Amino acid sequence: MTFMPQSQNTVDPVKLEKLAEVAVKVGLQLQKGQDLVITAPVVALPLVRLITKHAYQAGAGLVSAFYSDEETTLARFQYGSDESFDRASDWLYEGMAKAYANGAARLAVAGDNPMLLSEQDAGKVGRANRATSTAYKPALEKISNFDINWNIVSYPNPSWAKAVFPDDPEPIAIAKLAKAIFAASRVDVSDPVAAWAEHNANLAKRSAWLNGERFASLHFQGPGTDLTVGLADGHEWHGGASTAKNGITCNPNIPTEEVFTTPHALRVEGHVSSTKPLSHQGTLIDNIQVRFEGGRIVEAKASRGEEVLNKVLDTDEGARRLGEVALVPHSSPISASGILFYNTLFDENASCHIALGQCYSKCFLNGATLSHEQIKAQGGNSSLIHIDWMIGSNKVDIDGITPAGSRVPVMRQGEWA
Repeated sequence: MTFMPQSQNTVDPVKLEKLAEVAVKVGLQLQKGQDLVITAPVVALPLVRLITKHAYQAGAGLVSAFYSDEETTLARFQYGSDESFDRASDWLYEGMAKAYANGAARLAVAGDNPMLLSEQDAGKVGRANRATSTAYKPALEKISNFDINWNIVSYPNPSWAKAVFPDDPEPIAIAKLAKAIFAASRVDVSDPVAAWAEHNANLAKRSAWLNGERFASLHFQGPGTDLTVGLADGHEWHGGASTAKNGITCNPNIPTEEVFTTPHALRVEGHVSSTKPLSHQGTLIDNIQVRFEGGRIVEAKASRGEEVLNKVLDTDEGARRLGEVALVPHSSPISASGILFYNTLFDENASCHIALGQCYSKCFLNGATLSHEQIKAQGGNSSLIHIDWMIGSNKVDIDGITPAGSRVPVMRQGEWA
């Protein structure tokens, strides 16, 4: 019997094929002879099969896919021994790190149920997340340091679709989510590759303006927010396509609407409130409010998922500091859709956001040549985690503050000034 995910019949096959093509040709720009490592929920098998086809058509060396499954994940929390929550598959992540060190590309298919672990013991969730983060670090460093070309795309998992459209029957919810994914990923046009080239050019212009300004910090003001984010010494803004250390230009996130850079880990002051829920490892964290002193979160609250949030913040020393700040206009297509995706890949591209944890070495002038010690000396943060959460809206203003202390409007009411 052939395994057939339930959602396949409600997902446009032509656009799904285009998404697979964009993932390989735009997201990865996969090279001839290059291996590819794919991670995906098992329900995303139709997309993984198409990506694999396009990868081999592009000349891939070997494509290896690893799948997760919601029922087996839940089985661990229902029946696993207590000590199992301090373990992770080190051997798997070590193998992935070795593959990336040998030149393999990485592609992740997102689409997990954002509520999967919401009813499970928060202590066990936190311990499992920490164990996975620790085991994954060797592979994550290859990704966050842009040693390789990598990409994330999404598939309309039925349980995710029902979380986004709870009032619709499952087939309709899946079809709606698929349509939204295709629109945000720019594959609902006749030539998606050309559409991405134009979009990347526009993001590059934004990055070039910000790099020309050389701001020392950004000041965010809005309801529940008065936050000054100092920028790392020698920081560099990026957006859209980026060139990895292996020389391959890739689009890491599909979709993407952001331009982003590295904050200074010691120079963040003030308080900030989230403007959208954060879905993290199957747990929903909502109405986050944190206060920074000397770059470090010293107080954190949330109306939902607060225990998980605090366990995340205790992952390591760098988990309470910022590794990324990103600017996204409130009028971005994802924001304009009016859909709350409960998925960071999408929701972060509807709103300005910050990320706890690991910085991107890419976001420094000559970042590819800098050592870990040099990145730290310039203000770059190091951590086992990298978790984005949303702080922008049409009620948030942002000023750039120059080294001399003068202020330049960057965003007003969520739009580029």
